[in-house]
Amino acid sequence: MQTCLITEQVVQNGWQAVTSLLPHQVEAVTKLLPSRVGGLFYVFDHRTHEDTVPMDRFWYVVGIESMSLGSRAFFSVAQLIDERTMVIVDESTYIKGHWAKRTRRVTQMSEKARYRLVLTGTPITQGVVDLYAQMRFLSPKILGYHSFYSFARNHLEYSTRNKGQIVRTLNRKWIIERIRPYVYQVNKAECLTLPDKMYIDRYCHLSDEQEEAYEAAKQDFVDDLLRYDDDRDMSNGVAIFRLFSRLQAIACGIKDGELIGSQRLNLLTAVASAVRDTHVVVWAKYRKNVQQIVERLQTEGFNAVGYDGRVPERQRQGLLDGWRRSGGFLVATQALGSHGLDLTAASTVIFYARGFKYSENIQAEDRCHRIGQCRTVTYISLWADCGIEDRIWKALCKKEGALERLREEIDKVKKSGKDKLREYIMAL
Repeated sequence: MQTCLITEQVVQNGWQAVTSLLPHQVEAVTKLLPSRVGGLFYVFDHRTHEDTVPMDRFWYVVGIESMSLGSRAFFSVAQLIDERTMVIVDESTYIKGHWAKRTRRVTQMSEKARYRLVLTGTPITQGVVDLYAQMRFLSPKILGYHSFYSFARNHLEYSTRNKGQIVRTLNRKWIIERIRPYVYQVNKAECLTLPDKMYIDRYCHLSDEQEEAYEAAKQDFVDDLLRYDDDRDMSNGVAIFRLFSRLQAIACGIKDGELIGSQRLNLLTAVASAVRDTHVVVWAKYRKNVQQIVERLQTEGFNAVGYDGRVPERQRQGLLDGWRRSGGFLVATQALGSHGLDLTAASTVIFYARGFKYSENIQAEDRCHRIGQCRTVTYISLWADCGIEDRIWKALCKKEGALERLREEIDKVKKSGKDKLREYIMAL
């Protein structure tokens, strides 16, 4: 999740890589070199301001999250960019949202740069809509649209019932042909020889407290359906997302932001006791669970550290280095750690909970399954025996996003009326 700046002087001075390029890297460079756009270093952080940035460096690295936190880092970076600069955005899906502040800022400050490049393993996570902002960053000439609304009018069909929900993409082949000259694409299997992946699923029942909260959450949603007439669509995307998120949180032992009794933590302890790896990564969806898991593992005598948004940015690298040296369990949220990190010290990964998005799950898996990994990586997923987790499991098995799949199911059911929708919700 970095933005890199390269000055033209680097190229003029004959800069070369210090390691040999892999075959797919040579192909990518060969294809994109003739173009000024395509798809390390002074580090910028929350303390950076314009007066503290040295102006004589060839390389600069900027945490892309800092572009949305405040103005100091933004203006500090903007002053470094001119027409001779090359701007590289790694993990460019972080600028896929055209409305996001960091997208606007990164795009705005890079307009002066003559050379631009984006890198990502998951360019599309929700459909071709994700391509607009990434291509706009490179150049508005690629797609030929200067605003998202022009792009949407020509290529996106929205639901008439659910505000903001895209139901169809138009002229997809045209988009592909427009971006083809500027894109080099290769999958992992084509460019790397990596060890196998092994998947294991483990299950537990909901506790009585979870069962009660789970049924109450579904009943609350159904009661809301009855309160409003047909002009008020309570089954829209936002309401459905809130329900699904609430149900999964309960399945993870969290009700209204507070921890409740859960068998999932006991299941984790049993799984951890059977692991023989010196380094283990545990992915959790909720920060509440991170703290809970670390405390339980430490109580059981394991070395465990938490890695989530509560860890100050300046301390994160030291925490990771300590885990790599000492081993133990690194308990992290996918929101913070699933992009960019090298966690190949571990060959055992435990998913305390899987997320709704297929792309985020794959990104989390690939933190350990990448260059530098020489052992088979074992992924152990913990599941609660309930409808929402069953739907997530089925969607991920089909390499689909769980939320999109659930919305499609609901769209079909609600055509038969509120009674059928109530039945569907209560059966989750």
